[in-house]
Amino acid sequence: MTDMPIAADRPGRSWFHHIPVLGWIAYDIAHGEADTIWYALTILVTILVLMVKTWGLVALAMTALATVPVVFATLILITLGK
Repeated sequence: MTDMPIAADRPGRSWFHHIPVLGWIAYDIAHGEADTIWYALTILVTILVLMVKTWGLVALAMTALATVPVVFATLILITLGK
């Protein structure tokens, strides 16, 4: 395994951009490549469909259960907005 230091010669590249999939998507979105988010959403929806085909409605219920804190935080941020 190689040790890859964060390159100082690349402006705008932080430690987060070195995470294999999430960092690539974040870097592309931050620098104008907005098509990448649609590829990521397509992959996530495909994974969800395959999970439901494999495990049934339990996978859909667990996905909905996992999104509850995100929706709750979003509603709080909307109500606190000025």
